Amino acid sequence: MSSPSRTQEIIALTEKVSAHNYHPLPVVIERAEREWVWDVDDKRYLDCLSAYSAVNQGHRHPRIVAAAVEQLGRVTLTSRAFHNDRMGEFLAKLTKLAGYDMALPMNSGAEAVETALKLARKWGVQVKGVPAERAHIVVAAGNFHGRTVTICSFSCDPDCRDDYGPFTPGFTVVPYGDAAALEAAIRPETVGFLVEPIQGEAGVVVPPAGYLAEVVRLCRARGVLSMFDEIQTGLARTGKLFCWQHEGPAARPDVLVLGKALGGGVYPVSACLADAPVMSVFKPGQHGSTFGGNPLAAAVGIAALDVLIDEGLAERSARLGEIFRGELASLPAARVKEVRGKGLLNAVELTPDAGFTGRQLSLELMRRGILAKDTHGQTVRFAPPLVMEEESLRWALTQIRAALLAL
Repeated sequence: MSSPSRTQEIIALTEKVSAHNYHPLPVVIERAEREWVWDVDDKRYLDCLSAYSAVNQGHRHPRIVAAAVEQLGRVTLTSRAFHNDRMGEFLAKLTKLAGYDMALPMNSGAEAVETALKLARKWGVQVKGVPAERAHIVVAAGNFHGRTVTICSFSCDPDCRDDYGPFTPGFTVVPYGDAAALEAAIRPETVGFLVEPIQGEAGVVVPPAGYLAEVVRLCRARGVLSMFDEIQTGLARTGKLFCWQHEGPAARPDVLVLGKALGGGVYPVSACLADAPVMSVFKPGQHGSTFGGNPLAAAVGIAALDVLIDEGLAERSARLGEIFRGELASLPAARVKEVRGKGLLNAVELTPDAGFTGRQLSLELMRRGILAKDTHGQTVRFAPPLVMEEESLRWALTQIRAALLAL
């Protein structure tokens, strides 16, 4: 009997000592650069997931790594009990780019979403005049905003909800992309509407044109905060710095939630942004995080933003995304129901009778040197680093087509 490979040994150890809360592909990544990763057997793969868009700037971008290394030699953590010399610079750059007065830095995307929910509730009570304990928030069906108990409370995914109750009250779910349903759900106690400009985990679901601008208009007319979760869609992923910008200034939300690529694939960084009349409802001691806004995170965040702008990654994403969708538009209709997305956030949805699942397609792609991930059974997402070369993209397109035909 042959001895187990290094890959098998590492996976066996990991499965033995870690909670089984993920079902990863059977590949063990050892090193990475730009859009490429290598496994422990030195096989090269094109990363078409980018850690769910956390690696927009590519793996180990030298400017971001250098900023982290430089900051590691100075100071990494102070807590918010004191000021540090990097957080203000970071938030000044972030708020200027995004066009907001203020930002509250956190670590994970879920923490930033929780910040937005708390912000909307506190604003609703203190500014709108909603009675305490009555603040109401509307969300969209098919959402994915994280995995805290409160966020699970308004998820429609049984895997996110089952056995985690009792749940946090105060939420109503309406169909995604349906502005009329949102309008019907708003009541006097409604303080906010939380939505993804494109639903990533749901399978890269793109709403109808004009939906985001109409959402903002409705919310403003009814005294409700529009809150866009751009943790996955933001920071150049969809061909604009922020996805809402595809619909122009009329789609600018009251609250913007960012994360993932804000840390440049190096360190967890997230933030909730709003203008001063909204953000100022938070007073000292009412919300925070020991690590939120730490100097290492701020240094990484500054470099991550600089790379996005200096290298024109939004424009690059838009151009390469057009190539991706254009080349895959002619896939056989018997196997592919739809190719959809914006920029370099895209999905291929298989037909119900394709004869294979999204997981099987992901495994076939892995065998061909592409790492992508399935979701909701028949959909595979493709979100490579925005720094990828066009040659890499065109090679991937030939492999995707070949994989679909082989299966």
